[in-house]
Order: sequence, then structure tokens, then C-alpha cells
Amino acid sequence: MTVNDVAQRLPAIAELRDLCRSMAMLEAILSPDWVDRYYSFNAAWDEGQEMASMRNGSGDEYSIVFSAAGAYIRGFAHESPMSPYANDGEPWPGVIDEVPDAFTPFVTEPAFSDQNKVPVLTVCLWRAATDDRWQHGVIEFPSGSGDLDGSAELFQLLVDRSPEAFQRFAEDYYEVDVDLNVVRAVYDLRPLDQALVSSLNAELTLADLADDLAAIGYPHAD
Repeated sequence: MTVNDVAQRLPAIAELRDLCRSMAMLEAILSPDWVDRYYSFNAAWDEGQEMASMRNGSGDEYSIVFSAAGAYIRGFAHESPMSPYANDGEPWPGVIDEVPDAFTPFVTEPAFSDQNKVPVLTVCLWRAATDDRWQHGVIEFPSGSGDLDGSAELFQLLVDRSPEAFQRFAEDYYEVDVDLNVVRAVYDLRPLDQALVSSLNAELTLADLADDLAAIGYPHAD
């Protein structure tokens, strides 16, 4: 899988945003300590902007910025042959060359760049609010096989959007049983209540999640 495949399998912007919020909410319940989470969502990342993110703790990450312009995605797989650090400190040709002007501030965003102002990414996609599909650059991939730009690993839960896929991830990562019915409920954006919370983490209360609920913008019971 490469960015070509991901672009065909990603959902529309609104559906992607809801999925990202759901995954972030589930992880907030499973992992009260933010530093241990893979998936996060910040509904007030910047004025008029929201950001979903993934960090696996081993150097791989993605960021998705939702704004009035649409959505911008950058992903970084640190062992990819398309890493800037394997390409003389420059992004791989074609990855960001065709990014529209509306999204170029995100390409140069300091949070997505290194100390030398090099964009840290191996894969990039975007979709304007008026587009009917996801876009990406025209890329000549390096020789070889496998996950060349990191897309398969980075975006696995964005292209397989089944609750079962999240359940498998969470049970493997947290080494606990994860109630599939709760995952389904959160994927459906059912307002969070104490029963749902307790089904995933018996030691956590709804009140404990107040900051996460606000940050994610997830619906919840009074």
C-alpha cells in the first residue's frame, strides 16, 4: 500500500473527523496518561482548526488538520526510504510539490518540521472542502517492495474503519480485553456515559475524562 491506495480508501472529510474523534476518545478511556496513547484529537488546535494525530512512540506519526479549507494529512515513517533523512535532508520528490496554496501553511508548520525547517513527512494527502476525492502528488517511488512510504502502517485504522480493527489494535497494545460493543457505540458517537466508561476502564469515572471530552469535542451525558 502507498499513498495511491490510501487516497482511494479514505472516507470523506466529515466521516474521517468523526472517526478520529472516536479513536481518541476510546484511547483516553483506555489510557488516562496521555503520553501512552497512540491517537489524540485537539478540537481547538488553532483558530478555526482541529487536529487529529497519531504517535507510536517509536518515531512514526501522522497529523491531520481539519479547517475551513478542507483537510491536510502528513505522515512520517522514520524507517521509510522516502524519509527526508534518507534523501539529503529534503522531502521525497513529488510528496509536497503539488500541495495547493490553501494548505501550504501546514507544509511549513513548525510543529510538522524539524529544527532546520525541513517538513518531516514521507506521505502527504489533502482534500479541499469542495473536492470529491483525496489528492496527492505524482510520485516516483523508490525501488523495492513493501510499505515504501509508510502508508500501510500509519493509516491502517483510517482505511479499515471497522470497530473490530480498533478492538484488535487496542487489545494488542494495551493487553486487555476490549468490549466490542463499546467500541461500536463510540464509533457511532453515542454520548459517553459512566456505563460505557466502566466497560472499558473500571477505575475511571466520567468526571475524570472532563478535560479529554472538552479537548476532543466528544458528546457526553450531563
